[in-house]
Amino acid sequence: MKQDEGAAWSIFGYLLSGLIFWGGAGWLLDRWLKTHYFLLGGLLLGVGASIYLIWLRFGRE
Repeated sequence: MKQDEGAAWSIFGYLLSGLIFWGGAGWLLDRWLKTHYFLLGGLLLGVGASIYLIWLRFGRE
């Protein structure tokens, strides 16, 4: 039970950190280049990279 709870928090942490890091990078690029689409790209990249890392850590047997 305790191990499952730790895994859930790890997964949440991966997702949140991916969104914050890559979304932040996209937001900075948007501010710097005066565009409006790098934020969305950064958020999508963050979620995709997070899901991939979660699969690498917890999904493979």
